[in-house]
Amino acid sequence: MEAGIKGKKTIRVTEELSAKVIGSGSLEVFATPAMIALMENTASESVAAFLEDGQGTVGTLVHVSHSSATAVGEEVTCETVLTEVDRKRLVFTGKVYDKAGLIGEGTHERFVIDNQRFMDKVRNK
Repeated sequence: MEAGIKGKKTIRVTEELSAKVIGSGSLEVFATPAMIALMENTASESVAAFLEDGQGTVGTLVHVSHSSATAVGEEVTCETVLTEVDRKRLVFTGKVYDKAGLIGEGTHERFVIDNQRFMDKVRNK
């Protein structure tokens, strides 16, 4: 796997993704935790085809800003780029847009893991 892999995903902001429903605020706007989940999902899916059988990735670090609100019913698009590969550590930049422009951006770190070993460790905690 090499730097430069891109991901892109567009979703509609539903009530279930609002700050009011998620509990991160009281308004019916796209919730910051939902934006972070969109970034993580877009990054994860962008590299899935490059993994070996039985491997996955897990998120370990997110550093984002959410600079503009998006109303329920509107679409948002996330674009990610894999910017760094350090053995099993993957670093992505992500940007999220709505129809008016940039609403959030940041970096996201994931690690390549062996799914079975990872789950065994979780169960044996």
